[in-house]
Amino acid sequence: MAVMPSTPSARAPATVAADSYLTLHYRISLADSGEDVISTFGDRPATLQLGLGQLAEPLERCLLGMAEGERASFDLPPERAFGPRNPALLRTLSRAVFDANTGGDADYQPGDPVALPAPGGGRYAGVLKALDERHALFDFNHPLAGRHIRFEVEILGIL
Repeated sequence: MAVMPSTPSARAPATVAADSYLTLHYRISLADSGEDVISTFGDRPATLQLGLGQLAEPLERCLLGMAEGERASFDLPPERAFGPRNPALLRTLSRAVFDANTGGDADYQPGDPVALPAPGGGRYAGVLKALDERHALFDFNHPLAGRHIRFEVEILGIL
């Protein structure tokens, strides 16, 4: 019986899985104004591994199942992106606590991100909203919480 040589079959394009290692271009912009928050288009692409926290989990979910070479755009309401704003994450610290945890001699201004020690170790960041001689007001919400965003992506490679 003769054996027929096999012909190469068309390879199915690779698709993004929960633990994929990717090279991609992406842009996050504000849906209402179109203002870019971050963009790698026109610059070097990003390389990252899904599932490690290098990209926000809601954005990773958008990538699942995309094929190498595919480009897509996702309009995400706050509930599907960085969540709604939580008023409980606006916190006031005494100026003494603020100074003790920042060195006391830094020139912080409202709008500055400030990293503070977490009670169980590690650090967490908040945006300084107001500072006077008695208090420091921080917003610990994600900067994009409560915002509708557009997430554009082009998958360049999947390993």
